[in-house]
Amino acid sequence: MVQYNIVLIGFGGVNRALAQLVAERNDLWQSELGFRLNIVAVTDLNLGSVISQNGIDPRMLVETKFEKGGFARLSGGSAEADNEKVIRQAPAGIVAEATFTNPQNGEPAVSHCRWALESGKHVVTTNKGPVALAARELVALARRNNVHFEYEGAVMSGTPVIRLAKNTLSGAGLSAFQGVLNGTSNFVLGRMEAGLGFAQAVQEAQALGYAEADPTADVEGYDVRLKVVILANELLGAALKPSDVSCRGISSLTAADIQAAAKDGCRWKLIGSAARRKDGEIEASVAPRRLDLDHPLCAVNGATNAVSFTTDLLGAVTVTGPGAGRVETAYALLSDIIAIHRGSRGSLAKEAA
Repeated sequence: MVQYNIVLIGFGGVNRALAQLVAERNDLWQSELGFRLNIVAVTDLNLGSVISQNGIDPRMLVETKFEKGGFARLSGGSAEADNEKVIRQAPAGIVAEATFTNPQNGEPAVSHCRWALESGKHVVTTNKGPVALAARELVALARRNNVHFEYEGAVMSGTPVIRLAKNTLSGAGLSAFQGVLNGTSNFVLGRMEAGLGFAQAVQEAQALGYAEADPTADVEGYDVRLKVVILANELLGAALKPSDVSCRGISSLTAADIQAAAKDGCRWKLIGSAARRKDGEIEASVAPRRLDLDHPLCAVNGATNAVSFTTDLLGAVTVTGPGAGRVETAYALLSDIIAIHRGSRGSLAKEAA
């Protein structure tokens, strides 16, 4: 039996969902994918940290209502989240990083990834910060240590847009992309089409859990800008920083703008895009755009995301799927682990009878 020991960094929605999937689907994964996952350590800013040489019951982790510092109640646990110690010392081959995104410098997630890679551990992450701001460094560090740095979930949650474009559009002459890459802003625009004002639509998004208490990153396009940087650098060979991408959100759109577009047979969408110019440079932007109803991105609604790729040989290829959700994003971590398993041929697996 192939078993991968895994460390969970952050125990919010995503890694909690991954633990639940481990509890429910390990037997299925063993038969379908050829491996099982064994959680040997968890660390969380609020809950503390815990390391177990033999593994931690994932069902217990999910079902127990831990208070602040609650991991101290567990054998091998502490009320403090000593992330570096846990990452470097846990008996694991894979680190799943799912902490909050810092759009300024990517910390502390960049350090989490660096410590893991330096320790010879694979990294799977859904965190946009390390990928948008430090991917080149982290990929090089992974190569030097003969491990993987995987981040499929950093752009469209569980929808495999990065891996799909790299693998199945290889050789097709990918030259540009444009996408609806933020479900919150897309939901707000949809509610404005239904007659709500911007402030009302944002409040509804917050009430439904789609928007944070501070929705700035979503409605001003900053979240999309990080995703554009990731896609442009990964798929178009760019070397963009967030400051290289012009960015304008949807807060300036009025009810009159929405109504005028509808009258003309158009819809407003917040579009993140990048294209290779004739001189070879990559030009990227985030901005609200009026799209004709026959545009492939026009019908993308709610939390659904989509990217339309421009290729020389196939024309436009559009990928649509969930861009958010706990389970969907946890699946992205699983897809990265599958890629590691297939790429390393189980070299870090623990063989058991």
